[in-house]
Amino acid sequence: MKRLLYPLVAALLLGPARAAPVQFVPVAQARAQLPWPAPVPQPKAAQFPAGTLPVVGLSVQTIGDAAELGWAVRDLKAEWKTRLGLDLPAAPSGKIVIGTVADPALAARIKAAGLSASGPEGYALLVDTSGAYVAGADARGAYEGAQTLRQLLTPAGLRFARISDAPALKQRIAMIYLDQYSQGVNDRLIPLLAELKYNAVLIMSDYVQWDAAKAGGWAHPGGATKAEARRVANLVRSYGLEPIPLIETPGHATWMFYGGKNLDLRQDPDSQNPYAYDTLNPETYSRVVFPVLKEAAETFGATTIHIGHDEVRNRDRFPAQANGKALGYAKLITDDIVKIHDYLKTLNVSTMIWHDAAFADAVAGTVPTALPKDITVAYWNYDPGTDFPMLGQIKAAGFPTLGASWADVGSAEGQAQAAARAGINGMIQTRWTGYFGNPSIWDGAAEQGVAYVRAANAFWNPAAAPLRNADLLYRDLYQPLPYASASGVSADLTPLVTRSLTDDRNQGWILKGPDIDLRNLKTGVQRFGAYTFNVSGAVMLRGSRDAAKALPTQATIEIGRKADAIAFLHTTGWPSATNRENIGHYDMAYTDGTHVTQPLEYGRHIRAWTDTVTSSMVAAPGWTGQTRDGLDVNVPVLEWVNPKPGVAIKSVTLVSEGKNANPVLIGLTLIGGK
Repeated sequence: MKRLLYPLVAALLLGPARAAPVQFVPVAQARAQLPWPAPVPQPKAAQFPAGTLPVVGLSVQTIGDAAELGWAVRDLKAEWKTRLGLDLPAAPSGKIVIGTVADPALAARIKAAGLSASGPEGYALLVDTSGAYVAGADARGAYEGAQTLRQLLTPAGLRFARISDAPALKQRIAMIYLDQYSQGVNDRLIPLLAELKYNAVLIMSDYVQWDAAKAGGWAHPGGATKAEARRVANLVRSYGLEPIPLIETPGHATWMFYGGKNLDLRQDPDSQNPYAYDTLNPETYSRVVFPVLKEAAETFGATTIHIGHDEVRNRDRFPAQANGKALGYAKLITDDIVKIHDYLKTLNVSTMIWHDAAFADAVAGTVPTALPKDITVAYWNYDPGTDFPMLGQIKAAGFPTLGASWADVGSAEGQAQAAARAGINGMIQTRWTGYFGNPSIWDGAAEQGVAYVRAANAFWNPAAAPLRNADLLYRDLYQPLPYASASGVSADLTPLVTRSLTDDRNQGWILKGPDIDLRNLKTGVQRFGAYTFNVSGAVMLRGSRDAAKALPTQATIEIGRKADAIAFLHTTGWPSATNRENIGHYDMAYTDGTHVTQPLEYGRHIRAWTDTVTSSMVAAPGWTGQTRDGLDVNVPVLEWVNPKPGVAIKSVTLVSEGKNANPVLIGLTLIGGK
């Protein structure tokens, strides 16, 4: 009889649509933005005694006149205003003191507390009943200490702390882009990167609308203006970051051929979409490369320019012409690097390259020995692990050396450990979101933004434990919100549940058995990320899979209440074949007879429980866990902001398009309203 139970229930209860009234449970924190529990990056040595320095009456003072101290005060004031809605006044007797160990009184206070500040960018931080004290080993260290201090802010005040800290890696570089969307994105990213204690940014600048490009007719309309490039460079410096422009040569040089221009300079005459330039044509340098590099050096005030030199032979033939073939690839690439290096030296600018043009197996025995040893070589390797012997080999060859990691979990963490062991200069967190794809760092390729957070933790402190829930912190830093909570009510969806979260007899969840279900997502009232839900089971709707074909096409939750917003804890049973596919929608019906629809685009508003790549921050991180057999799984949260909060919502209907990715509602919470 037990084997017949599920089909019988399906036949009786599951039809083309379901509707039912539900019970609501009051929740004090339907949505709550809370302080992060610990500073990121993780300090080298830190204790957090119980207690808080009350926020009431706090003011800030600086000891010294270094620019970094002013930046620290600016950032603290912004934190107070954003998080608490309060002003942080500056006062000569402020209880928050920021300076360096060059001040005898501040140095003595830190020493008496058993703390130390030493080494470049090192700092000590003390918060106790008497006040908050940041003592940098240098002015930059004081600024870094202030970034830690701002993360100790709570609605009640500053958490007590005793910290001695310094970075393990000298250079900590994050990659950003310049395009037509630059301002809206980079104005958020640059303060975020400073708070995470990066000290330089690698700025993709191929398509900046250089004067040379405008004059030659190959300026791309999607590129940032030169004025925007200069503005970003100034903003970067105001947050203590060094701007390092990246101009890709001789491969990835499609920028110089835009609009069909400069075709006489292409490496491969047969290429219909030129990728690399001709290194033997003097006009390559006089007409294009040198003018652009000169403009970049002046615009950014650059002391270093990255000239690319990766994947040179990935697409077009190189060498492709008879004169180049006679010399060979090794000679061509060596001469190109040296020519650009020598030109940049006349501008008092250092050179940086990717490793593979010089250290690929085919040329590693010849090219490096012919290159100037003041060229910084960045070794990119996106494989997991902690063993990267090439880092040591490049250093042993006499070059300043950087590692370069990718967005995958473990990439930055593993390579940073190898970098620390090898004693190289530092690390770059790369980002490849397309030349004109800046907005995707929030919506479309957000996982690469999340990687900034994980990498920052690893670059500063390679010995730190891997950071959990980095997506939550990235969301909070990119789009900081006040520390506040809103009450509401959470629905008990039991009358509408079509599948249990557990699957002991192949009758629940996705009918795959107990090893691959959501049993670790417990039922009851609980908090996931910023939201509270009452979990009772899954309102799973119809999909194209056999296991979901008999399920209802829609489910209606009767509401009868006002709300400022609705939070949906939801997922899909299976993934979509394509990102942004429309897999269903929510229909919000009001008591005045009007309706509002919220589409569900896969990867943007909703994604499968097995799809753990946070490609969009439109949906917030929610529950994360594992199946019994160890598979990482998650359920995101979509917050819908009600455009008509003054009108009661009659009902919410979830509708499935019946595709492979079938919508599953697990929790629904009304935020605010009466």
